[in-house]
Amino acid sequence: MSKMVYSTDGKLYHINVAPGDVGRYVILPGDPKRCASIARYFDDPVMIADSREYVTYTGYLDGEKVSVTSTGIGGPSASIAMEELVQAGADTFVRVGTCGGMQLEVMGGDIVIATGAIRMEGTSKEYAPIEFPAVANLDVVNALVASAKELKAPFHTGVVECKDSFYGQHSPEIKPVSYELLNKWEAWIRLGTLASEMESAALFTVASYLKVRCGSCFLVVANQERAKQGLDNPQVHDTDLAVRTGVGALRNLIRMDKENR
Repeated sequence: MSKMVYSTDGKLYHINVAPGDVGRYVILPGDPKRCASIARYFDDPVMIADSREYVTYTGYLDGEKVSVTSTGIGGPSASIAMEELVQAGADTFVRVGTCGGMQLEVMGGDIVIATGAIRMEGTSKEYAPIEFPAVANLDVVNALVASAKELKAPFHTGVVECKDSFYGQHSPEIKPVSYELLNKWEAWIRLGTLASEMESAALFTVASYLKVRCGSCFLVVANQERAKQGLDNPQVHDTDLAVRTGVGALRNLIRMDKENR
């Protein structure tokens, strides 16, 4: 376990929660503004903290204490959130966010459930050699798949790509390292990578180190590869289906854990 840094009031330095303030099950959106809408799916939700990019609510699902904490954008802030939430008592995480589709069959409005993540970011390299894979926890993946099926949501399972630069993806041709960005993007597509986002590689790697469970599901906002080919490219920004998939997954995990006690 990492050495934690606490504020003078005994709360964890960045997320501003104390041990015991959160449940063992936590949903991780990026945007702090999404926390309130996610917490509405909990019973008796209470805002615990609002610090920097980290907003935390705690409530209950099926009688079990659960929380939602935003992580901000990218691996550095997401890894801080996970490290401190684990110190506060969490051990099961579902990232709920957005992504851009990469395979032509991945449409705006679909759900992507990550089984693994390409570590084209910097945070995970400070936890593990690059040869170590960033892989989602199988129980969490299965819980997400079951939830998506229950909701009759259009979904895909597979590998996602994680980067640190949003605009490195969307305007790579003008970047000084365009030769690397463009060539690797083409490689990811040839390898069947479903979508691009920014947090899962760090979260999966940190979860492996901390020996906790983590998985991810995303709303596909749009697909730039479909746009390049002049295909229909719906843009969808309502994340509620992804949120309900994540909440359903927590319920599935709670039920499974109770049966295995």
